[in-house]
Amino acid sequence: MYNKGSQILLTNDDGIHSPGLWSAAGALAQLGFVTVLAPREQYSGAGRSLPTNSDGIIETKEVRVNGQVWTVYAVGGSPAQAVLHGALEILPNKPNLVVSGINFGENLGTGITGSGTVGAAMEAAGLGIPSMAISLETSIEHHYSISDDVDFNVASHFTLMFAKKLLNQSMPEDVDLLNINIPKEATVDTPWEITRISRIRTFESVPPTRTDWSVPARVGYRFSPDWVNAVPGTDIYALRKNKTVSVTPISLDMTSRTNLHKFEQFLR
Repeated sequence: MYNKGSQILLTNDDGIHSPGLWSAAGALAQLGFVTVLAPREQYSGAGRSLPTNSDGIIETKEVRVNGQVWTVYAVGGSPAQAVLHGALEILPNKPNLVVSGINFGENLGTGITGSGTVGAAMEAAGLGIPSMAISLETSIEHHYSISDDVDFNVASHFTLMFAKKLLNQSMPEDVDLLNINIPKEATVDTPWEITRISRIRTFESVPPTRTDWSVPARVGYRFSPDWVNAVPGTDIYALRKNKTVSVTPISLDMTSRTNLHKFEQFLR
């Protein structure tokens, strides 16, 4: 059984003020001591990046969680950098678990490496810490928001459930982190299933609308219609077609599963 003295590091990529972060904090507090640190600003789409222009400033803040005042940390950097500052500077010892989320918007398919939510969990896994990224399916207009219109109660239920499982036992071989996605209409009774990463993109990029390249602009995105081609057993199929909670075990070993001997012959 997990130890009530377990140390849990909680972060996200939506920033220190995100309701999803605080919903997860309230749930995880049942399992041990939760240290909350997150980018001081919205930092979605950062992947596992470690920008050289981040200032690394750490600000302490006080917030009320479950009726208690917590000291939390806002970091001038990416989600992955927040994890590093937490593990190397803030916590005296390596945490038992790192949780990244709860994110506004799902992180599925081939686009997960662009996710700051998943990137933070990958950074923790790279330090040898069991970790999980957890995201809630939302409409696009909520992806960069800190809106109170989104209900994180069900996602918090699953955050607590899977965190407890990871604290109870060690990860199996070649599993470094979990990527968990909750359907927006899920209830606490919604089934969960183990999935693999779909080879389909959840979102497709949209070119900027501008008349001259000298005008500042960003590449946009929208939901990809290709999701209907997702196959059973994948994360996109589980969330979009089965309406179940997708749980994908991820390895940091990104080597292709092809036969390496045959591939060597291919290159000769």
